[in-house]
Amino acid sequence: MKKYYKLFVPVAVAGLFMIPASTYAGNPDRVGQAGATELLINPWARSSGWAGANTAGIKGLEAMNSNVAGIAFTRKTELMFDRTQWLKGTDININSFGLTQHVGETGAIGLSIMSMDFGDIPITTVDQPEGGLGTYSPQFLNIGLSYAKGFSDNIYGGMTLRVITEKTASVSARGIALDAGIQYIAGKYDQLKFGISLKNVGPRMKFSGDGLSFKTPVPSATNSASLMTVEQRAATFELPSQLNIGAGYDFYLSKDSVKMKTNRITAMGTFTSNSFSKDEFKLGVEYGWKNMLMLRVGYCYEKGITSKADRTTVFTGPSAGFTVEIPFGKNKSTFGIDYSYRDTDPFQGVHTLGVRINL
Repeated sequence: MKKYYKLFVPVAVAGLFMIPASTYAGNPDRVGQAGATELLINPWARSSGWAGANTAGIKGLEAMNSNVAGIAFTRKTELMFDRTQWLKGTDININSFGLTQHVGETGAIGLSIMSMDFGDIPITTVDQPEGGLGTYSPQFLNIGLSYAKGFSDNIYGGMTLRVITEKTASVSARGIALDAGIQYIAGKYDQLKFGISLKNVGPRMKFSGDGLSFKTPVPSATNSASLMTVEQRAATFELPSQLNIGAGYDFYLSKDSVKMKTNRITAMGTFTSNSFSKDEFKLGVEYGWKNMLMLRVGYCYEKGITSKADRTTVFTGPSAGFTVEIPFGKNKSTFGIDYSYRDTDPFQGVHTLGVRINL
């Protein structure tokens, strides 16, 4: 069977690249032509503190966002809730919940829910531009169902099916997307890591609803009260698919035993090819002490990001975060608190705070 495991990585990678090149060929000239761009938001604190650089080594529930293969490392049950202040000052918040469960010998299933809260927005019209007609609140929601499995001690793979919903009171759009990813680990202490993931591949979406129709007088009608309903056609839009390729290495400064690695420094890097925006290069470093205290920093680079005049994103590049994880109980369960900060200009950054329980 080992020879089949060795063939899995090249075959899986080749399969991902066989998807039409237009799916993930980065092209900054196509910026703004995709929809459902909330799929590109990382709502989790740990991985966003790395700037998303840990595609190759991410483990547990957060892997559902960047490389689903990582949920195969779920020991038993993991629960997590994160809240993000998105571009602080805009009053936009993101609530995220996730659950992963170990199944079978080497498998795991996962559920993730991400919901954006835009607050109450005043209703305005051409006749009443100052409002006074009440408020409305858009709903952006996506729900992911995942499965991942370890095919050997070194190779892990998984897939996610994501349901996307965008709606207001009178207009809505719904769609589905597929994510896939693999991870390969090697070395005496599993310190060498490689990963590749393909995200947000799916059919086009389209808005529909009563909000796209209006009443107007019937042409050539003698009675001004004769009205007809005109329905406008909405254009379809593509999903913001992307390809991530990453690598990483763990440096252990001291080892009490094979199973107890006290001081760890991990370096990670990921290249992200975006279908509808500039390609990104992400680097991150994390220090871990007994898996109880973790400090991390990251940087996401894209062309022009260092120049305010040329920058085409609100993010300036740097990010940072920390984790405190406390063991409890006889089953080596843990309770953790995660925090991350992503620098932006303008606004006051993106702040994410989360709690997790590993049973």
